[in-house]
Amino acid sequence: MTCSARMQAKNVVRDTYCVMRTNNETHATTHDARRNTRDAFTLTELLVVLVIISLFVMLIQVHLFGLLRKNTFKAQTQELVSTIQMAARAAAETGERYEITIDIIQQSYELKHILGSEIYVDRPEETPGEVIVQNNLTNNCRLVYVWFDDGIDTNTKAWFRVGPAGWQNGGKIVLHDEKEQPYSIVVNALNRIVTLEEGDIQLLEPKLKNELRF
Repeated sequence: MTCSARMQAKNVVRDTYCVMRTNNETHATTHDARRNTRDAFTLTELLVVLVIISLFVMLIQVHLFGLLRKNTFKAQTQELVSTIQMAARAAAETGERYEITIDIIQQSYELKHILGSEIYVDRPEETPGEVIVQNNLTNNCRLVYVWFDDGIDTNTKAWFRVGPAGWQNGGKIVLHDEKEQPYSIVVNALNRIVTLEEGDIQLLEPKLKNELRF
């Protein structure tokens, strides 16, 4: 083999080695780039999952805090007072009749829109109507008894009815909080006002004829 041939062969081997080295480096670079991209996607996916979990935890906390606030004595009594006030306001604005049922045994209450002209005094549950509000109370807020301004009281079930002219009867709804402290929801038949008072307050009782001075 001549010197020129040996030089050409040497150059071919060197060029082949350079090409192979370049290809290997390119393949390695591509592999590293793919691995980095895959790692980047994995990190992004992990962050997305963490964000979703955080949102779920936050929603659960908000829901639980809302339930806790709703179950407090103050929240439950305010909701009951608002329901009674809503009945009086609706009767004045629409000219319709409404009924508040206080169920002391079941520890619940409901607001009914009375439909038709019939009211079954002896069987109030059968009075036709549409129930608008129905709520149950918890141990933090217990119904104790109801007293009407005609001197009748009950610890089972009571009905307050209101129409365009006002309440059929006034009275008070006595409740206890979680510490057994009494509170009174007072329904004023004269001016439609409904208030929450601390304590088992004494209302004016009706007088008998022989108790009147004139």
